[in-house]
Amino acid sequence: MKLSKIYDPREMNSYQFVAATGLVMTLLAHLILALIGKSINNFAALYICWAVFFTLGTIANYNSRPNDNDHHHH
Repeated sequence: MKLSKIYDPREMNSYQFVAATGLVMTLLAHLILALIGKSINNFAALYICWAVFFTLGTIANYNSRPNDNDHHHH
């Protein structure tokens, strides 16, 4: 089990990478909304969605068996 598949973007699969990017963008949007004093109902539910998406991507990443010719990088 290689823990770098969780935190290293070079080791992440596409699902994990999209989820991590979505989380960062959601955090920034939440900060902007707080700064301008706006609120969106159920906006915090996005964090749960990104966490589930990342978790499923992590499971898929650990179960994958890439061959030596696999050159998919982010």
